[in-house]
Amino acid sequence: MPKLSGTNPATNTDSSGNRPILKSGSNCWKIEHASRLATLVDAADYFSAFAVTCRSAQRQILILGWDFDRHERLHRIEPCDEFPDELGEFLVALVRHNPKLNVYLLSWDFNMIYAAERELLPALRLRIQAPPRFHFRLDNMHPKGASHHQKVVVVDDQVAFAGGIDLSRWRWDTSEHKPDDARRIDPDGKPYPPFHDLMMMVEGDAAARLGQLARERWRRARGWKIKPPTGVDRSPWPESVASGLDDVRMAIARTEPAYQGREAVEEVSRLYLDAIAAARKTIYIENQYFTARALADALIQRLAEEHGPQVVLVLPEKTGGWLEQVTMDVVRGRIVARLHEADRHGRLRIYFPYQPGLGDDCISVHAKLLIVDDRLLRIGSSNTSNRSMGLDTECDLAIESSEPKDKVAGYIGRIRACLLAEHLDCEAEDVVQALHAQGGLIEAIEYLCGGQRSLRPLDCEVAAEVDELVPDSSLVDPSEPFSPDYFVEEYVPKPHKHKGRRRLILFVSVILVLSGLAATWRWGPLQSLLSPEQIGQYLASTSSIEGRAVVAIGGFIIASLLMVPVTLLAIIGGMVFGGWEAFIYVMTGAMVASAIGFLGGRFLGKDVIERMSGSNIEKLSRRLAERGTVAVAVLRLIPVAPFAVFNLVAGSSHLGARQFLVGSLLGLMPGLAAITLFSSSLWDALRSPSWISMAVVTGLGAVLAGTSWLVIRWLRTS
Repeated sequence: MPKLSGTNPATNTDSSGNRPILKSGSNCWKIEHASRLATLVDAADYFSAFAVTCRSAQRQILILGWDFDRHERLHRIEPCDEFPDELGEFLVALVRHNPKLNVYLLSWDFNMIYAAERELLPALRLRIQAPPRFHFRLDNMHPKGASHHQKVVVVDDQVAFAGGIDLSRWRWDTSEHKPDDARRIDPDGKPYPPFHDLMMMVEGDAAARLGQLARERWRRARGWKIKPPTGVDRSPWPESVASGLDDVRMAIARTEPAYQGREAVEEVSRLYLDAIAAARKTIYIENQYFTARALADALIQRLAEEHGPQVVLVLPEKTGGWLEQVTMDVVRGRIVARLHEADRHGRLRIYFPYQPGLGDDCISVHAKLLIVDDRLLRIGSSNTSNRSMGLDTECDLAIESSEPKDKVAGYIGRIRACLLAEHLDCEAEDVVQALHAQGGLIEAIEYLCGGQRSLRPLDCEVAAEVDELVPDSSLVDPSEPFSPDYFVEEYVPKPHKHKGRRRLILFVSVILVLSGLAATWRWGPLQSLLSPEQIGQYLASTSSIEGRAVVAIGGFIIASLLMVPVTLLAIIGGMVFGGWEAFIYVMTGAMVASAIGFLGGRFLGKDVIERMSGSNIEKLSRRLAERGTVAVAVLRLIPVAPFAVFNLVAGSSHLGARQFLVGSLLGLMPGLAAITLFSSSLWDALRSPSWISMAVVTGLGAVLAGTSWLVIRWLRTS
């Protein structure tokens, strides 16, 4: 691979003393030549360029998407030509018009949580209407919890688009983002809020390399290869799109999770970190989310420097749906609070684009943009979220200047000025003049702010009661595929993992000896002294059902506070009361005992609890306070400390009472239900043997033992 132009081979630096940021094989996949490059701001320009380019296709159109809607309209400004306006019919018409053209469309086989936002059964409908040379498939070849998030279009390996815009509903908009634009409606005729995003358009070797990426995705998803196009005699680059740069080196950075023997690819994450570390004056980010812990840590480190770069983030005032607003926005608020705390030198600004007349809506900032100084421009599909760093497939494009004032540096400065002009409702030249006059990016923005449409400071503070209920980013925004190992690593402190294994081994041992213990009670000498029947008779002597419940629950609470294992109490409860009645008593007693222990920990305080329980409890306490509700639930399922001790430790930590109780309920319920119902079924089988009762108890025992064995195995490998 040739070196970047302007690089000194002896020192591996450019003439300004900077080391190149882009490094093929490290923070990017390939660095390729682009004969032409353009940046398309907002979907109106992208949809138009896409349609014109595809009409000139000769052999092959490759489309990768997170979403696809066949009814989405491509033209809302200029009149349509002889081809249909709706996306699905448009692509089908291209294939019918050109007998040598093949279209390959690969869309994510989405999670049903997005079903309300998407067109259902698109593959079936397109297959019915499309000719054989139109190939549409849904791609589910990804780990659990992951998604295919790349947005790439390649035409004849000559021209390619990559960025953040899907060929789907709720994307089309102009850079005006008018609040009452009648053209901004979805295929069902419903209006939607303004939408801001970016795509990069490239020609030449860079496009061919993106074609290779798309064909490899198709091979993995469908099991057969697509051949590169041949016999193409001209570039389909449309005359309507002006080239922003000619003859430039362009890098491709990817995220791919480990799957089916393939190693993970984390070029996107490394490029973010390398670019942030290389910044000298400014870091400018536009993104849909900001929840990535690694990126936040990198920015915090730069903000702590006395003479570090200014950091400007442009984010949406709120994300799209209610689910994102009560999860991702809450996590974003936590990250932003850390950034503000680190900003001791006043070099951080976080804005959202404000447009009057939107009411409760806002401009949906969906862009995935990073600009470092006038040196690096990066546009792609990756959000500044943990998912984009390691879980979802992503594809970003980047260019880097080799000289402080070369053509690439000038282009990067113009793109930033154009974007700020859009947000500040002014001309790009106004931004350039303000930068020169004010001496800094933040100063220029604040000088130009104040109009009706403008950038406004983003308040990311989250109400405490909402913050308590939302788990941390490890669950809401994971950085790797979901697995038991992942949750153990995130939530169980390392010094306690061997204890968790021992306790689970003990749990399996209890299951194995439970039959013998029950038989001893049934036929041995314990029957005359302390049998479940006798305990039941004692309780039956109480005058009311309420009194029986009070005695049962009270006995459970007292015994658990005296360190009697909760598992043993659940076994006895199942044998004495039977069925769901036993579970209700056991669960109620466990929750009340948990609350009493928690209050006891609050009263005694952290120092007393640590002296009572040992130094390792400090790490458990810290993990509880950091991870909240999910940590409590996980540590209840994987018991790393005795029940009563765990309650005291949780109470002495900074964990909220609501988080503790909700986590305890979620964590205790599965195990106590299983052991209570199993012991009840076992006792019934011993008292009145039958094929049905023996089958039930055998099945429950096998499930309990098998589940415990799997968890032990996961803990051993974590």
